[in-house]
Amino acid sequence: QVQLVESGGGLVQAGGSLRLSCAASRGSFSGAAVGWHRQAPGKQREFVATIGRDSSTYYAGSVKGRFTISRDNAKNTVYLQMNTLKPEDTAVYYCNAVRLGLDAWGQGTQVTVSS
Repeated sequence: QVQLVESGGGLVQAGGSLRLSCAASRGSFSGAAVGWHRQAPGKQREFVATIGRDSSTYYAGSVKGRFTISRDNAKNTVYLQMNTLKPEDTAVYYCNAVRLGLDAWGQGTQVTVSS
């Protein structure tokens, strides 16, 4: 079973940047679409961005133009570059890999943006 491990979260000031990583262990992302989602305190988990197996990308309107998702299949890693961060981006960020027979989630990484 593929396991996903997120990293790269932390505390940053508004306007700053962070790069999140989602690494696959005990397997690979091969053929999987991989997405990032986030959950703020007291709110439902929401979609942030996804990258297809063909590297096509799609973003939530709230992050489009500020976040960039990319993948390195050789390293079994998907990245989320987050620029111009806002306090409302504060949340736990989760990655999710989906393909036939697979629907895996990571444990999440905390991103806190101070004003």
